[in-house]
Amino acid sequence: MNAQLEGKVAIVTGGASGIGRATALLFAQEGARVVVADIDGPGAEATAAQIDAVRPGAALAVRADVSSPDDCRRVVESATGTFGGLHVLFNNAGIIRRTTALDLDVEEWDRVMAVNVRSVFLMCKYAVPAMTEGGSIVNTGSGWGLKGGGNALSYCASKAAVVNMTRALAIDHARAGIRVNSVNPGDTDTPMLRDEARQLGEDWTAFASDAADRPMGRAGTPEEIARAVLFLAGDASSYVTGSALVVDGGGLA
Repeated sequence: MNAQLEGKVAIVTGGASGIGRATALLFAQEGARVVVADIDGPGAEATAAQIDAVRPGAALAVRADVSSPDDCRRVVESATGTFGGLHVLFNNAGIIRRTTALDLDVEEWDRVMAVNVRSVFLMCKYAVPAMTEGGSIVNTGSGWGLKGGGNALSYCASKAAVVNMTRALAIDHARAGIRVNSVNPGDTDTPMLRDEARQLGEDWTAFASDAADRPMGRAGTPEEIARAVLFLAGDASSYVTGSALVVDGGGLA
């Protein structure tokens, strides 16, 4: 154990799968006690169980809809009540709808904004007062939060909002010792990426080949994104705040 987060308490939203699960596992490996929050309760339990198998008592699963103020408050209270504090928040929960404006229902637009944007606001609203010793907040943006993409209007808009909300949060809370940054992955081999292929009606093999069309010649892995999140969460990035870290194998370059 390198123990970069020894003694820290962390919340990971969207921790049931993909980047969230990989990050929760890495945080625990690095010494943190982790609250795994996800609307997929059994998935959150599975992640917590994987942590507990190695470090008994180091994880707590909470089923939560992070677009709900009550659920977000409950997640933070679970962290402080069970583990006695809060030092790291990884706002990772997110969804995608692969459509243009013409094909997007208003209800779908609202749901994407609720899960991808409103959740970041709500979790920060309740987490910041609990970070009495300072802390680090990492928000999951996207390469498509920094440039446009096709057939993904609501997702692009939501992730751009996350990136700039991150900057505003960083300004507001720096004097309290709280750093706020965004990690911006490119295509990463997660269940969400596979769902994108399904939404577009594309063969997964062909879709994966398109995702690999970048200088490094492949899509990312959840573990690679998790290591970037760990950097932003820990003391190695102690003078980094308001940053948008791109982790995409050179795609934006």
